[in-house]
Amino acid sequence: MSKYNFGIVGLGVMGRNLLLNMADHGYAVAGLDLDKEKVDSLQDEAQEGHQIFATVEAEAFVKSLEQPRAIMLLVPAGNPVDGVIKTLSPLLDEGDIIIDGGNSYFKDTDRRYEELSAKGIHFFGMGISGGESGARRGPSMMPGGNREAYERLRPIFEAIAAKVDGQPCVEFLGNGSAGNYVKMVHNGIEYGIMQLIAETYDIMKKVYKLDNETIQKAFEQWNKEELNSFLIEITADILKKKEDGKLLVDLISDWAKSKGTGKWTSQNAMDLQVPVPVIDAAVNMRDISKYKPERIEASRVLVWDNNANAPIADIKHIKEALFFAIISTYAQGLAQLKVASDAYGYELDLETVCKIWRGGCIIRATLLEDFRKAFATNADLPNILLDKAIAEKLNSTQSSIRTLLKDVIEQGTPASGFMNALSYFDAYRAEHLPTNLIQAQRDYFGAHTYERVDKDGVFHTQWDQQN
Repeated sequence: MSKYNFGIVGLGVMGRNLLLNMADHGYAVAGLDLDKEKVDSLQDEAQEGHQIFATVEAEAFVKSLEQPRAIMLLVPAGNPVDGVIKTLSPLLDEGDIIIDGGNSYFKDTDRRYEELSAKGIHFFGMGISGGESGARRGPSMMPGGNREAYERLRPIFEAIAAKVDGQPCVEFLGNGSAGNYVKMVHNGIEYGIMQLIAETYDIMKKVYKLDNETIQKAFEQWNKEELNSFLIEITADILKKKEDGKLLVDLISDWAKSKGTGKWTSQNAMDLQVPVPVIDAAVNMRDISKYKPERIEASRVLVWDNNANAPIADIKHIKEALFFAIISTYAQGLAQLKVASDAYGYELDLETVCKIWRGGCIIRATLLEDFRKAFATNADLPNILLDKAIAEKLNSTQSSIRTLLKDVIEQGTPASGFMNALSYFDAYRAEHLPTNLIQAQRDYFGAHTYERVDKDGVFHTQWDQQN
């Protein structure tokens, strides 16, 4: 049997398309799936010149691969990943590589990394972004694990990745679970930006009373300007899709679903004490969307009687408000990566992260080149808001988000993403916060002590005693 360069376990949408992408670039590839229909489907899609082998037999799959073997798992996160590893590991040799290409929780990746390292098998957690079309034509990929072992994978991954200015949107990111962690935060940022776009759409309809065509054309135009990005692009497409003469988006339930990566980002940010309020708000809004029966009842009993006329819409100011809020969201996610890299020993290079996010992935955006430049200028930058060029973008657009939120509040329309984007900005730039009072309260009821600004040391006061 001929030896194949790379293998994938799980021939669903992502696995099948990644294998075909590799075959397009001249690599001999093998696939394994317990579903014979998926195996046959892959063989049917193979084109002339493709070298593809697919099977339902794990042993035949492993034997078909050249050594050291490189095997990617594209199966649901959690127990299915452990199940596949348990099946494959007795068939593997020292120096072989397993890559988890799913959205696994980073602590699971750390555990698997340690367990397989003890057997001499390299384990990579690799985030993949771009969906079905990205997998087929060029995704953004975020691998983490062993730097030396990555050299076995690098030529294949660089060949199939999306390209920006001729540079592949894949690069080794760091140690252990760095790849899965970066993808988790990528998804958290994705949650935040999607929430902001949805709020923008809602504000344009409910606050400014704009018609559907005007809203759609605005998003279409914005994608040609500084807001150019994948999520703005697809929003413009979504807002013109009709079914039986009606906009399809108006026929879709507002009961949002999620797979957990946004929640993980938010939870871990709290563990690290990194504020990511836009991401938190996005997770919360998906949660509150599930309370549909209660929201229907509440809409009848919790009333805001606003008799004011609809404010005059300024498309430019709406765009600037969204631009401001999106920068704030990226800043929060990138700040989390900075802290996590130090906490977990990832040794992340945030310029590299921004570089590989510029193409192929769901959060690709023109703005990412500005962020890349900021980290190229100062690799130790703790927050992109401190970069002078980025700060100027925010300073010049903050009046727009302030005006928009005044209108939103007056009209009683929810916009927690926008509110948290501005609150983060205002809190981050505040030289003094009222948390001194919180410190005093904690000391009053719990003797938790406090520090002072006028002298060194740790202090406790008997607050209920007279001076």
